[in-house]
Order: sequence, then C-alpha cells, then structure tokens
Amino acid sequence: MKALEALFRLIQGVALILWLALWPLPAALAQDAPVMRTVQVSPSAWYVEGLSALGSTANQNFVSNAAFVVTPAGVVVIDALGSPALAERLLQEIRKLTRQPVTHVIVTHYHADHIYGLQAFKNQGARIIAHRSALEYLNSETARQRLETSRTELAPWVDAKTRLVNADEWIDGDKTLTVGGTQFLIRHVGPSHTPEDLVVYLPKEKVLFAGDLVFRNRIPFVGQADSGRWIQALDVLLKFDATTIVPGHGPLSGEARKDMQQTRDYLVYLRATMGEAARNLEPFEEAYQAADWSRFEKLPLFRVANRMNAYNTYLLMEHESK
Repeated sequence: MKALEALFRLIQGVALILWLALWPLPAALAQDAPVMRTVQVSPSAWYVEGLSALGSTANQNFVSNAAFVVTPAGVVVIDALGSPALAERLLQEIRKLTRQPVTHVIVTHYHADHIYGLQAFKNQGARIIAHRSALEYLNSETARQRLETSRTELAPWVDAKTRLVNADEWIDGDKTLTVGGTQFLIRHVGPSHTPEDLVVYLPKEKVLFAGDLVFRNRIPFVGQADSGRWIQALDVLLKFDATTIVPGHGPLSGEARKDMQQTRDYLVYLRATMGEAARNLEPFEEAYQAADWSRFEKLPLFRVANRMNAYNTYLLMEHESK
C-alpha cells in the first residue's frame, strides 16, 4: 500500500508540473500583482481568496485560500499560501487587525500552494500542526523535485531560500486545540484528497475550514486522490453544523451543504462514468467523449483539469475493479 501511495504521489507531482507548464497565462495577470483582500468570515475569523488559476510568476502562486482566527491569546492561521512572499503579505494583513502574534499554523495538507509560505510563520515563532501522514511525501524525492521545479517556474517568489518546513506537532488523528478560550476542532478526514487531509471547525461560530476537500465554483484538482474516500469525507463534513465554509479554493460559502454537494456530485459523476467504462473495457477516449459534461463545463478550470481528472479516475477505477 505504501508503495502504491508513493507511486500516486509521484504521478501527482508530475501531473501538476505538466499542468503548470501547459497553462496559458492571462495577459492581465502578466501585468498586475495579485490583490490580497482580507474578508471577515465570522466575529473572530477572516480569510484571503486565491485566484482561480494555476500558479505562476505573475500571480506569486496565489491560487489557494488561507484563513486566520484572532483570539485574546494569539492568532491561529489555517494554511500558509504558496510562497514566502504571500505569507509575509498575509502577516501584514493580520497585523492590520491585531497586535496578537501568530501562535499556531494548522496545515490542512502538504500541497505546494498551501505550504510554501510556512517558513514565514515559522520565523515568527508559530507552532505548526499537521497530520503525520504528510511525512512520507514531505521527505520524498517527489517533494524535492517539485520544489526545484517551482524555484524555476515561480521565481523569484519561490527561490533557493524557500524550503520545505516540517510540523512542530505531527498528529495521528483528531485534536482539539484551545487558544484564548476559542476551541478549534481539528479532524482528520484523509486519506481522500491527500492522506493527511485535516479540516478545522469553530463550533461556537459554526465555521468550517475545509481545505481542498471543497472547491467552490471551480473544478477540483483530483489527481491521484482516493476519490471514493473523498466522497466519504464529504459525507462526514455534511454532518457538521456549519453555516459557513472556507474552501481550499474559491469564494466563501454561505450555503455549506449546497457547495459541498457540488464537489461531491462531481466526484460521484467521475467515478460513475469512468468506472462503467473501465469495467466494460471501453477505451478512455471513447468514454470521455460519450460522457455528458454539461453540468460542469462552465466552471473555471474545466478545460485544463477535467480531462486529467477523468483519466486519473479511469485508471483508479481500473485498479479498484481488479
């Protein structure tokens, strides 16, 4: 199983690198630095929303969301963005709202667009919390090669000084963190999008930080994810009494069930169409052309992500059917 997971990680890394290389850069992004706007989520929580695009030099790899919660005893950040420069900008935004230091950073998963900013928070003395399942990837050749490629593809925002940062606390399951009287319910819902997926819930404010289990108003990046378990994880999230979701990508959700359902429905459709084709030994090209993508084709990143998602799901369903 570990060998298979390692192979999936390697393929996922290669796929992401190819995706970066093939993505056409919009002219507007080539001219303008990305705007970082802090949006209040609840009385104590804020978030910043990344672009619905792929990482590039022009957008500083600002393609994912990050959030923070201000408490009387310090600030807790959820995810660290995709470059040290972006993390520094997030720290500046936090300082506009509070003088409290960042005491903790909770990493939902170790994908590059969520972790390359970690060193900025580490340098400020923050304690990093992540799930132990990320260690295998973090210490892998795939992670090292991804960083090397990013130092070229995302220069100067990711450069020779950018490093992979270990957690200070590797958790093996669920954890409750209390800072300044604010309770953070950290729940492990992997393996799904990644083996280490964590979500964070504020029960008093009914806010759920869902990481990349929820992609709002855009096509998810499925890659080599365990889509079957991802669907199960979304079923778990649907049981939270959340009124607001901060997704890993896309705008804030005030319709928690509806937006989680969109991601879930997409994954279910991928597995149904590609699973039937795999069981019937139907060639992928024929299955892809025959599928009805009309429900999803208007979502951002459909053109570059959907075919890759479908093909990887086809391979996964072939494996599951054996």
